[in-house]
Amino acid sequence: MGLGTTASVALTGLSGHLVEVQAQLAASVPGFTLVGLPDTALHESRERVRAAVLSTGIKWPHRKITVNLSPASLRKSGSSFDVAIAVAVLAGDGTIPGAGLDRVVHLAELGLDGRLQPVRGVLPAVAAAVEAGCPDVVVAAGDAEEARLVPGARVHAAATLAEVVLLHGGDLAELPELDAVRPARQPVVRRSVGDLSEVVGQAQARVALEIAAAGGHHLLLVGPPGAGKTMLAARLPGILPDLTPVEAVEVTSVHSVAGTFDPGNGLLTRPPFEDPHHTATPAAIVGGGTGLARPGAVSRAHRGVLLLDEAPEFPSRVLETLRQPLEQGELVLHRAGGAARYPARFQLVLAANPCPCGMASVNKGLDCACTPTAKRRYFGRLSGPLLDRVDLQVDVHPVTRAERTARTSGESSVEVARRVAEARALARERLAGTPWTTNAEVSGRWLRDRSRGPGVLAPIEQMVDRGVLSLRGADRVLRIAWTVADLAGRGSPTREDVSLAVTMRTRGNHG
Repeated sequence: MGLGTTASVALTGLSGHLVEVQAQLAASVPGFTLVGLPDTALHESRERVRAAVLSTGIKWPHRKITVNLSPASLRKSGSSFDVAIAVAVLAGDGTIPGAGLDRVVHLAELGLDGRLQPVRGVLPAVAAAVEAGCPDVVVAAGDAEEARLVPGARVHAAATLAEVVLLHGGDLAELPELDAVRPARQPVVRRSVGDLSEVVGQAQARVALEIAAAGGHHLLLVGPPGAGKTMLAARLPGILPDLTPVEAVEVTSVHSVAGTFDPGNGLLTRPPFEDPHHTATPAAIVGGGTGLARPGAVSRAHRGVLLLDEAPEFPSRVLETLRQPLEQGELVLHRAGGAARYPARFQLVLAANPCPCGMASVNKGLDCACTPTAKRRYFGRLSGPLLDRVDLQVDVHPVTRAERTARTSGESSVEVARRVAEARALARERLAGTPWTTNAEVSGRWLRDRSRGPGVLAPIEQMVDRGVLSLRGADRVLRIAWTVADLAGRGSPTREDVSLAVTMRTRGNHG
């Protein structure tokens, strides 16, 4: 009886779990049994492994083979265990030496011709292996660049199973000549975000955009068609600061699992930008798929911007799914195959017309052909609980003739980004030692305890007493006020900062 042991990694969301792959070969009726809660794709690895071994020129052992994926209580999915299963079987048969294989992690799918196929999620899987004390990782040649982004990993790239056998000290009479498989996944082509200097007028909306960028706040832009709502929203990523090293690893890991990452340029260092169409399904927005759910647009926008243009056109089911990630900064997707947890701390930007025809805010509404009921029904698609979680709510008015004919353009994204970076640096310094990095994340109580100037909170208290602001809305106003103070270089907000924050919070109240 022979026993071979090696390792692989099972991903649950972005969390990687080291899996021991054991293969026992017994002198009994030939067969191949795979145990340890494998899904359908993993169950089919028996046929892929057998065909790949034969194509490599290695005789398949005619014994009873039992492969166990330990821990057996953890569900495993996908095809990334193929090479580990093949290596464990060959080690149990004596084709390759088994010493030391239990600390080597294998992450690749096998083709029937013996070539190693790239898989999704290599970056978080390799990071989990290194963290578990197994820095030696074997991956497909097409995944080598991505795997080498993990500090401390000793990456061994292989194009075929034959190369893996030779790497582990096996002996082959002939080495198949096969080209390495390129990654089949294609990175998502993202549109250019443009420059703020291209925006004509809209001084108030530009201020709101700068505040949103400096504090990480969510933003609602309401105005008629052609006023520049989408143009403004698309320029928000351009004034956000670069991701920190920790954030870059987080964001890149999400895109690795989603299959939208090109490792050629290293880790993703710029905030991502997602702008799904209003026909997108809930699964496309929050994630889904068979087995364990894949990340959706809200997770791919982690540490970046999620723009919902023509927001009232999105189905209510889609909009309401945003409430949990807006509040908690993460998304937990439960499926029959288990629960996947993905980070989702994004900045939400909603762009909306005030009514179906879009003219309710133009010329005092005289050009609007919508009935009052139609207006309420249209904007009412953005529910109160959802809007209560959106910090800044701003009206975007049509550009005036004076603004159109002005010879000077507005500030560029570079100039605004510099102020945003300085404001974020102040916030990070103030929040050092806390779990927060931006004002939008800070608890209201923490900020209230530090906003004790004479009459500072009076504007907020008045709006709460009048029923214009909820308690959650009051906390969000205070967060905005701290961001305004950071942009001005002040250590804490003044009453004027709070008054401006109240204006920015309540102006878009169209319910």
